[in-house]
Amino acid sequence: MKGQWIGKYNGDLSGKIMINIDKVEDRYECVAYLIPDDHGFPGTIAYFGAHESVANETVRADVAPIDPRTGFQDEWDKIQHLFRDGVVHSKAADVHIQLKGEKLYLDAVSDIGVKVTSEISKPIDATQSKIAGEQVSWQDFKSKIQDFSKSKYIFRGQKEPWRLRTAFHRRGRYRISEFTTRDVKQLHKKLTAITKHYFDLSVPDQNGAFFNLVQHHGYPTPLLDWTYSPYVAAFFAFRDWLSNFNEDGYARIYCFNQAAWVKLYPQIQNLDPAFPHLSVMEFIAINNPRLVPQQSVTTVTNLDDIEAYILDREAETGTKYLQAFDIPASDRSEAMQDLRFMGITAGSMFPGIDGVCEELREINFEDSA
Repeated sequence: MKGQWIGKYNGDLSGKIMINIDKVEDRYECVAYLIPDDHGFPGTIAYFGAHESVANETVRADVAPIDPRTGFQDEWDKIQHLFRDGVVHSKAADVHIQLKGEKLYLDAVSDIGVKVTSEISKPIDATQSKIAGEQVSWQDFKSKIQDFSKSKYIFRGQKEPWRLRTAFHRRGRYRISEFTTRDVKQLHKKLTAITKHYFDLSVPDQNGAFFNLVQHHGYPTPLLDWTYSPYVAAFFAFRDWLSNFNEDGYARIYCFNQAAWVKLYPQIQNLDPAFPHLSVMEFIAINNPRLVPQQSVTTVTNLDDIEAYILDREAETGTKYLQAFDIPASDRSEAMQDLRFMGITAGSMFPGIDGVCEELREINFEDSA
C-alpha cells in the first residue's frame, strides 16, 4: 500500500484525489488531498493511519479545508467566505480502506454526512525511463544541441536512462507534509550551528536556498537538479562511468522545454500543495558556491512519477516538453576531454578540496574495473 496513489473520486462530490502513504514501523500513515471539480467547494486534506497486517478496515480520519490561495490547510471560519454560501466543511470522516490486488478502494463518510468513494490503480514502480531516448554519438550530440535555445531548455545528465525521480521519492518517502514539518526542522536546527548565514525559512527565497543547499550536500529532497548548460549536464552524465568502459551502456541527457512549461502551468514554490505539480525554480546561492558554475536550475515537485505527469500534459496540449539523448558510455574519454577544454571539470563544478582531487584523479589515474 505504500506509495503515491493518484486518481479520481465520486459521490456527493467528484474530483481528483492524491494519497501519499508511508510505512512507519508497523503502520501505514496516510495523507489524502481531495480537490473537487466544482470550485465552489473547498479542497480537503485528510490524515489517517492503517494497520500493516490489515488490508480491509475502517479508520477515523482528521480532515481540514484547504485555502485555495496558498494550497495549505486552514481553519474553516477564516476561509469559508471564499466559497459558495451555505457550504460547510467536515472535521472528521470514517474511511473504509480495502486493498485488492493492484487497486486501492476508499469509501468515506464525513461527520456532516458527505459520502465519497474512490478506486485507484497501483502505480507502476519502474526504474527505467518512460522517455525513449535518441541514441547518438558524442559528436552528434554536440551538433544537435546547437539548435537548442539556452533560455528555452534546461538539461539534466544521468549515468543511465533511469526515470526522472527525486531523491526523496527514490528513498521510499511520500508524505512531503512530514518532510516539511519534521525533517526541515531537524536540518535547520543542526545546520544553523555551522552555516555562516542564518536561513529565515519564512522568507521564500531563503527557504528555497536552504532546500537547495541540503540537496547539494546529499540530503534527499523533493527537488531535482537541472542546468542551463547541456555540457554541464554531459559532465554529470559521464562522471561516474569508468574512463576505459568499452561495453554496451548509455549515459542519458534530458532536455526539458521549461519556457513552454512555465508559460502554461503555474509555478509553485510550496513543496506540498494539494494537487500534483512540477515547478521550475531558480534559487539564490546562499552558502552554496556550486550553483553558479553548474548554471543550476531546479524543479520542485510532489510527484513520484514525474515522467507520467509530463507525458499526460504533452497528450493534452500537443506540445513536446521532454526529450532525451542516450550517448554510448564508451564515448566518455572523448567527451570528458572536450569538457575539460571548456573548463567543465570536477574542480570547477565542486569548488573545494573534493572537486580539485577528483579533477586531478581524472587526469592522472586510469580507472580499472
